Amino acid sequence: MKFAILALGVCAWSQQLLRVDHYVRVKSVAPSMNGQTAQIYVREVVLDGTGLRGDDRPDRVVLFVHGAGTPAEVAFDAQYKDYSWMAYLAKAGYDVFSMDMEGYGRSTRPTVMNDPCNLTKEQQLSLFGKDCAPSYTERVTTADSDWHDIDGVVEHLRKIRGVSKVSLIGWSQGGPRSGGYASQHPASISKLILLAPAYSMAASAGGAPRTGGPIFNTQSRADLDANWDRQIGCPDQVDPAARESVWRDMLASDPVGATWGTGVRRAPNATSRGWNKEVVSKMRIPALFVAPALDKQALPANVRQLHTDYGAPEKILLDLGCASHNALWERNHLLLFQASLTFLNDGTVGGKKDGVVSLGY
Repeated sequence: MKFAILALGVCAWSQQLLRVDHYVRVKSVAPSMNGQTAQIYVREVVLDGTGLRGDDRPDRVVLFVHGAGTPAEVAFDAQYKDYSWMAYLAKAGYDVFSMDMEGYGRSTRPTVMNDPCNLTKEQQLSLFGKDCAPSYTERVTTADSDWHDIDGVVEHLRKIRGVSKVSLIGWSQGGPRSGGYASQHPASISKLILLAPAYSMAASAGGAPRTGGPIFNTQSRADLDANWDRQIGCPDQVDPAARESVWRDMLASDPVGATWGTGVRRAPNATSRGWNKEVVSKMRIPALFVAPALDKQALPANVRQLHTDYGAPEKILLDLGCASHNALWERNHLLLFQASLTFLNDGTVGGKKDGVVSLGY
Protein backbone atom coordinates (compact mmCIF):
# COMPACT_ATOMS: atom_id res chain seq x y z
CA MET A 1 0.00 0.00 0.00
CA LYS A 2 1.40 3.36 -1.05
CA PHE A 3 0.15 6.37 0.84
CA ALA A 4 1.38 9.74 2.00
CA ILE A 5 0.24 12.61 4.19
CA LEU A 6 -0.79 15.48 1.91
CA ALA A 7 -1.69 18.10 4.47
CA LEU A 8 -2.34 18.60 8.15
CA GLY A 9 -4.25 21.59 9.41
CA VAL A 10 -6.26 22.74 12.40
CA CYS A 11 -9.87 23.50 11.46
CA ALA A 12 -11.70 24.18 14.75
CA TRP A 13 -11.59 24.28 18.54
CA SER A 14 -14.53 23.38 20.77
CA GLN A 15 -14.56 22.79 24.54
CA GLN A 16 -10.87 21.81 24.63
CA LEU A 17 -11.37 19.57 21.60
CA LEU A 18 -9.06 19.89 18.65
CA ARG A 19 -10.34 19.08 15.17
CA VAL A 20 -7.65 18.35 12.62
CA ASP A 21 -7.90 17.72 8.87
CA HIS A 22 -5.69 15.02 7.35
CA TYR A 23 -5.50 14.10 3.67
CA VAL A 24 -4.05 10.70 2.87
CA ARG A 25 -2.92 9.91 -0.67
CA VAL A 26 -3.67 6.49 -2.12
CA LYS A 27 -3.19 5.07 -5.58
CA SER A 28 -6.79 4.40 -6.53
CA VAL A 29 -8.00 0.96 -7.54
CA ALA A 30 -11.58 2.18 -8.11
CA PRO A 31 -12.70 1.44 -11.70
CA SER A 32 -13.47 5.12 -12.37
CA MET A 33 -10.03 6.27 -11.16
CA ASN A 34 -7.82 3.21 -11.49
CA GLY A 35 -4.13 4.16 -11.18
CA GLN A 36 -4.81 7.80 -10.36
CA THR A 37 -3.92 9.44 -7.05
CA ALA A 38 -6.89 9.95 -4.76
CA GLN A 39 -6.97 12.09 -1.65
CA ILE A 40 -8.81 10.52 1.29
CA TYR A 41 -10.19 13.04 3.74
CA VAL A 42 -9.69 12.12 7.39
CA ARG A 43 -11.06 14.17 10.27
CA GLU A 44 -9.50 13.87 13.72
CA VAL A 45 -11.20 14.90 16.96
CA VAL A 46 -9.05 14.76 20.06
CA LEU A 47 -8.54 16.52 23.38
CA ASP A 48 -5.81 19.12 23.19
CA GLY A 49 -2.52 17.50 24.15
CA THR A 50 -3.77 13.92 23.88
CA GLY A 51 -3.16 12.86 20.28
CA LEU A 52 0.10 14.59 19.42
CA ARG A 53 2.33 13.25 22.19
CA GLY A 54 3.88 10.59 19.98
CA ASP A 55 3.74 7.82 22.60
CA ASP A 56 2.17 4.42 22.14
CA ARG A 57 -1.51 4.55 23.07
CA PRO A 58 -2.67 0.95 22.75
CA ASP A 59 -6.40 0.57 22.13
CA ARG A 60 -6.94 4.35 22.22
CA VAL A 61 -7.09 5.11 18.48
CA VAL A 62 -10.49 4.79 16.80
CA LEU A 63 -11.46 5.09 13.13
CA PHE A 64 -15.07 5.63 12.00
CA VAL A 65 -16.17 4.21 8.63
CA HIS A 66 -19.31 5.59 6.99
CA GLY A 67 -22.15 3.92 5.11
CA ALA A 68 -23.51 4.02 1.58
CA GLY A 69 -24.69 7.63 1.52
CA THR A 70 -23.66 9.97 4.34
CA PRO A 71 -20.00 11.07 4.55
CA ALA A 72 -18.24 10.38 7.82
CA GLU A 73 -17.87 13.90 9.20
CA VAL A 74 -21.64 14.44 8.83
CA ALA A 75 -22.53 11.04 10.28
CA PHE A 76 -20.17 10.89 13.24
CA ASP A 77 -19.30 14.50 14.09
CA ALA A 78 -22.78 16.05 14.03
CA GLN A 79 -22.61 19.74 14.94
CA TYR A 80 -25.66 19.79 17.19
CA LYS A 81 -25.63 19.76 20.99
CA ASP A 82 -24.08 16.47 22.22
CA TYR A 83 -24.77 14.49 19.03
CA SER A 84 -21.14 14.10 17.94
CA TRP A 85 -20.10 10.49 18.54
CA MET A 86 -16.52 11.45 17.73
CA ALA A 87 -16.47 14.22 20.33
CA TYR A 88 -18.01 11.92 22.95
CA LEU A 89 -15.19 9.41 22.61
CA ALA A 90 -12.54 12.12 22.31
CA LYS A 91 -13.65 13.65 25.61
CA ALA A 92 -13.12 10.22 27.17
CA GLY A 93 -9.48 10.27 26.07
CA TYR A 94 -9.60 8.53 22.69
CA ASP A 95 -7.84 9.81 19.59
CA VAL A 96 -10.75 9.65 17.16
CA PHE A 97 -10.67 9.71 13.36
CA SER A 98 -13.20 9.37 10.56
CA MET A 99 -12.64 8.90 6.84
CA ASP A 100 -14.51 9.55 3.60
CA MET A 101 -14.17 6.92 0.86
CA GLU A 102 -13.46 7.98 -2.69
CA GLY A 103 -16.65 9.52 -4.07
CA TYR A 104 -17.83 10.93 -0.74
CA GLY A 105 -17.55 14.17 1.20
CA ARG A 106 -14.21 15.92 0.95
CA SER A 107 -12.35 12.95 -0.51
CA THR A 108 -11.62 12.84 -4.24
CA ARG A 109 -14.81 12.39 -6.24
CA PRO A 110 -14.42 10.72 -9.65
CA THR A 111 -15.28 13.22 -12.37
CA VAL A 112 -18.00 10.91 -13.75
CA MET A 113 -20.04 11.89 -10.68
CA ASN A 114 -20.18 15.47 -11.95
CA ASP A 115 -22.22 14.40 -14.98
CA PRO A 116 -25.99 14.33 -14.24
CA CYS A 117 -26.45 12.07 -17.28
CA ASN A 118 -25.07 9.25 -15.13
CA LEU A 119 -28.09 9.40 -12.80
CA THR A 120 -31.31 7.51 -13.36
CA LYS A 121 -33.73 9.00 -15.88
CA GLU A 122 -36.16 9.72 -13.03
CA GLN A 123 -33.54 11.60 -11.02
CA GLN A 124 -32.49 13.60 -14.07
CA LEU A 125 -36.07 14.65 -14.80
CA SER A 126 -36.72 15.52 -11.16
CA LEU A 127 -33.60 17.65 -10.81
CA PHE A 128 -33.22 19.18 -14.26
CA GLY A 129 -36.46 18.60 -16.16
CA LYS A 130 -34.74 16.65 -18.93
CA ASP A 131 -32.75 13.49 -19.41
CA CYS A 132 -29.69 12.39 -21.39
CA ALA A 133 -27.70 9.25 -22.16
CA PRO A 134 -25.04 8.18 -19.62
CA SER A 135 -21.41 8.99 -20.34
CA TYR A 136 -20.05 6.21 -18.10
CA THR A 137 -21.53 2.82 -17.18
CA GLU A 138 -18.82 1.02 -15.16
CA ARG A 139 -18.69 0.90 -11.37
CA VAL A 140 -17.49 4.10 -9.68
CA THR A 141 -16.05 2.25 -6.70
CA THR A 142 -16.04 -1.35 -5.46
CA ALA A 143 -15.69 -3.23 -2.19
CA ASP A 144 -12.04 -3.75 -3.05
CA SER A 145 -11.43 -0.04 -3.59
CA ASP A 146 -13.19 0.73 -0.29
CA TRP A 147 -10.94 -1.74 1.53
CA HIS A 148 -7.92 -0.23 -0.25
CA ASP A 149 -8.91 3.24 0.99
CA ILE A 150 -9.38 1.97 4.55
CA ASP A 151 -5.98 0.28 4.43
CA GLY A 152 -4.31 3.52 3.41
CA VAL A 153 -5.89 5.34 6.34
CA VAL A 154 -5.27 2.59 8.90
CA GLU A 155 -1.60 2.44 7.94
CA HIS A 156 -1.43 6.23 8.14
CA LEU A 157 -2.86 6.19 11.68
CA ARG A 158 -0.62 3.36 12.84
CA LYS A 159 2.38 5.31 11.60
CA ILE A 160 1.57 8.77 12.96
CA ARG A 161 0.36 7.48 16.32
CA GLY A 162 2.90 4.70 16.72
CA VAL A 163 0.27 2.05 17.50
CA SER A 164 0.00 -1.50 16.25
CA LYS A 165 -3.81 -1.61 16.26
CA VAL A 166 -6.82 0.67 15.84
CA SER A 167 -10.48 0.05 16.62
CA LEU A 168 -13.07 0.40 13.85
CA ILE A 169 -16.61 1.76 14.18
CA GLY A 170 -18.85 1.34 11.13
CA TRP A 171 -22.44 2.28 10.32
CA SER A 172 -24.72 0.58 7.78
CA GLN A 173 -22.63 -0.16 4.66
CA GLY A 174 -19.72 0.66 6.93
CA GLY A 175 -20.39 -2.81 8.36
CA PRO A 176 -19.12 -4.82 5.38
CA ARG A 177 -16.56 -2.11 4.67
CA SER A 178 -14.94 -2.13 8.12
CA GLY A 179 -15.83 -5.73 8.97
CA GLY A 180 -14.55 -6.99 5.65
CA TYR A 181 -11.33 -5.05 6.10
CA ALA A 182 -10.91 -6.36 9.65
CA SER A 183 -11.34 -9.94 8.44
CA GLN A 184 -8.42 -9.41 6.05
CA HIS A 185 -6.19 -7.52 8.52
CA PRO A 186 -6.97 -8.90 11.99
CA ALA A 187 -3.53 -8.04 13.34
CA SER A 188 -4.26 -4.33 12.78
CA ILE A 189 -7.68 -4.17 14.47
CA SER A 190 -8.30 -4.11 18.21
CA LYS A 191 -12.11 -3.96 18.46
CA LEU A 192 -15.04 -3.71 16.06
CA ILE A 193 -18.26 -1.76 16.68
CA LEU A 194 -20.98 -1.91 14.03
CA LEU A 195 -24.17 0.14 14.13
CA ALA A 196 -27.00 -1.28 11.99
CA PRO A 197 -24.53 -3.16 9.78
CA ALA A 198 -25.58 -4.40 6.36
CA TYR A 199 -25.13 -8.18 6.39
CA SER A 200 -26.03 -11.11 4.20
CA MET A 201 -24.92 -14.54 5.35
CA ALA A 202 -24.91 -15.67 1.69
CA ALA A 203 -23.13 -12.65 0.20
CA SER A 204 -21.16 -13.51 -2.91
CA ALA A 205 -17.41 -13.94 -2.65
CA GLY A 206 -17.07 -12.20 -6.02
CA GLY A 207 -17.76 -8.62 -7.01
CA ALA A 208 -21.19 -7.30 -7.92
CA PRO A 209 -21.96 -7.77 -11.62
CA ARG A 210 -22.06 -4.82 -13.98
CA THR A 211 -25.62 -3.75 -14.56
CA GLY A 212 -25.19 -0.93 -17.05
CA GLY A 213 -27.45 1.09 -14.75
CA PRO A 214 -26.81 4.38 -12.94
CA ILE A 215 -23.41 4.66 -11.33
CA PHE A 216 -24.29 7.04 -8.51
CA ASN A 217 -27.32 8.38 -6.70
CA THR A 218 -28.60 11.49 -4.99
CA GLN A 219 -30.53 12.17 -1.81
CA SER A 220 -32.75 15.21 -1.40
CA ARG A 221 -34.17 16.56 1.84
CA ALA A 222 -37.51 14.99 0.91
CA ASP A 223 -35.78 11.64 0.42
CA LEU A 224 -34.07 11.89 3.80
CA ASP A 225 -37.29 12.79 5.58
CA ALA A 226 -39.39 10.08 3.91
CA ASN A 227 -36.92 7.32 4.71
CA TRP A 228 -36.48 8.52 8.29
CA ASP A 229 -40.17 9.11 9.01
CA ARG A 230 -41.13 5.54 8.14
CA GLN A 231 -38.85 4.38 10.98
CA ILE A 232 -40.26 6.57 13.75
CA GLY A 233 -42.28 4.68 16.33
CA CYS A 234 -41.72 6.50 19.63
CA PRO A 235 -42.71 9.96 20.90
CA ASP A 236 -39.88 12.50 20.69
CA GLN A 237 -37.65 9.97 18.95
CA VAL A 238 -36.22 12.71 16.72
CA ASP A 239 -35.39 16.30 17.59
CA PRO A 240 -36.41 18.38 14.53
CA ALA A 241 -33.48 20.74 15.11
CA ALA A 242 -31.08 17.80 15.00
CA ARG A 243 -32.51 16.79 11.64
CA GLU A 244 -32.09 20.34 10.32
CA SER A 245 -28.47 20.39 11.48
CA VAL A 246 -27.71 17.06 9.80
CA TRP A 247 -29.18 18.22 6.50
CA ARG A 248 -27.23 21.49 6.58
CA ASP A 249 -24.01 19.54 7.09
CA MET A 250 -25.00 17.09 4.37
CA LEU A 251 -25.34 19.85 1.76
CA ALA A 252 -22.14 21.53 2.96
CA SER A 253 -20.29 18.25 2.34
CA ASP A 254 -21.23 18.33 -1.36
CA PRO A 255 -20.91 21.81 -2.92
CA VAL A 256 -21.71 20.47 -6.41
CA GLY A 257 -24.76 18.48 -5.36
CA ALA A 258 -25.99 21.46 -3.35
CA THR A 259 -26.53 23.32 -6.65
CA TRP A 260 -28.63 20.55 -8.24
CA GLY A 261 -32.37 21.16 -7.93
CA THR A 262 -33.13 22.30 -4.40
CA GLY A 263 -29.91 20.65 -3.20
CA VAL A 264 -28.83 17.00 -2.96
CA ARG A 265 -25.95 14.94 -1.69
CA ARG A 266 -24.29 12.54 -4.15
CA ALA A 267 -22.84 9.08 -3.47
CA PRO A 268 -21.57 6.17 -5.60
CA ASN A 269 -23.90 3.20 -5.86
CA ALA A 270 -22.27 1.01 -3.22
CA THR A 271 -21.21 -2.57 -3.84
CA SER A 272 -20.58 -5.31 -1.32
CA ARG A 273 -19.03 -8.74 -1.45
CA GLY A 274 -17.33 -11.39 0.60
CA TRP A 275 -18.48 -10.49 4.12
CA ASN A 276 -20.68 -13.55 4.57
CA LYS A 277 -21.21 -16.34 7.09
CA GLU A 278 -18.08 -18.18 5.98
CA VAL A 279 -15.95 -15.09 6.57
CA VAL A 280 -17.48 -13.80 9.81
CA SER A 281 -17.48 -17.27 11.42
CA LYS A 282 -13.67 -17.20 11.29
CA MET A 283 -13.27 -13.75 12.86
CA ARG A 284 -11.96 -13.47 16.42
CA ILE A 285 -11.86 -9.70 16.95
CA PRO A 286 -14.08 -8.64 19.90
CA ALA A 287 -17.21 -7.07 18.43
CA LEU A 288 -20.26 -5.05 19.42
CA PHE A 289 -23.23 -5.18 17.03
CA VAL A 290 -26.02 -2.62 17.46
CA ALA A 291 -29.53 -3.43 16.20
CA PRO A 292 -31.88 -0.42 16.37
CA ALA A 293 -35.32 -1.85 17.07
CA LEU A 294 -37.17 0.29 14.49
CA ASP A 295 -34.62 -0.03 11.69
CA LYS A 296 -36.20 -0.74 8.29
CA GLN A 297 -32.92 -0.55 6.33
CA ALA A 298 -30.62 -2.97 8.15
CA LEU A 299 -33.26 -5.23 9.65
CA PRO A 300 -32.69 -6.19 13.31
CA ALA A 301 -33.15 -9.86 12.39
CA ASN A 302 -30.15 -9.64 10.05
CA VAL A 303 -28.00 -8.01 12.73
CA ARG A 304 -29.01 -10.78 15.14
CA GLN A 305 -27.98 -13.31 12.51
CA LEU A 306 -24.60 -11.61 12.21
CA HIS A 307 -24.17 -11.85 15.97
CA THR A 308 -25.01 -15.56 15.82
CA ASP A 309 -22.66 -16.25 12.90
CA TYR A 310 -19.72 -14.25 14.26
CA GLY A 311 -16.86 -16.44 15.43
CA ALA A 312 -15.36 -14.50 18.34
CA PRO A 313 -16.24 -15.56 21.89
CA GLU A 314 -16.43 -11.88 22.90
CA LYS A 315 -19.41 -10.59 20.93
CA ILE A 316 -22.30 -8.47 22.17
CA LEU A 317 -25.60 -7.64 20.51
CA LEU A 318 -27.06 -4.33 21.68
CA ASP A 319 -30.83 -4.21 21.14
CA LEU A 320 -31.44 -0.44 21.08
CA GLY A 321 -35.06 0.57 21.66
CA CYS A 322 -36.87 3.57 20.18
CA ALA A 323 -34.16 3.87 17.53
CA SER A 324 -34.07 3.79 13.72
CA HIS A 325 -31.28 3.29 11.23
CA ASN A 326 -30.31 6.88 12.12
CA ALA A 327 -29.96 6.08 15.83
CA LEU A 328 -26.81 8.18 16.17
CA TRP A 329 -28.94 11.31 15.45
CA GLU A 330 -31.88 10.43 17.70
CA ARG A 331 -32.88 10.79 21.34
CA ASN A 332 -31.17 7.55 22.45
CA HIS A 333 -27.86 8.52 20.90
CA LEU A 334 -26.14 8.84 24.28
CA LEU A 335 -27.07 5.26 25.17
CA LEU A 336 -25.36 4.20 21.95
CA PHE A 337 -22.32 6.37 22.61
CA GLN A 338 -21.97 5.17 26.21
CA ALA A 339 -22.21 1.52 25.15
CA SER A 340 -19.48 2.07 22.58
CA LEU A 341 -17.27 3.71 25.21
CA THR A 342 -17.59 0.91 27.77
CA PHE A 343 -16.94 -1.64 25.03
CA LEU A 344 -13.80 0.20 23.94
CA ASN A 345 -12.69 0.58 27.56
CA ASP A 346 -13.11 -2.99 28.78
CA GLY A 347 -14.97 -5.03 26.19
CA THR A 348 -18.28 -4.98 28.04
CA VAL A 349 -21.77 -3.50 27.74
CA GLY A 350 -24.03 -3.69 30.76
CA GLY A 351 -21.39 -5.80 32.48
CA LYS A 352 -21.45 -8.46 29.76
CA LYS A 353 -18.68 -9.56 27.41
CA ASP A 354 -21.05 -11.67 25.33
CA GLY A 355 -24.75 -12.13 24.76
CA VAL A 356 -27.60 -9.66 24.28
CA VAL A 357 -28.11 -6.32 26.07
CA SER A 358 -31.31 -4.27 25.67
CA LEU A 359 -31.35 -0.51 26.27
CA GLY A 360 -33.67 2.38 25.52
CA TYR A 361 -37.04 0.77 26.14
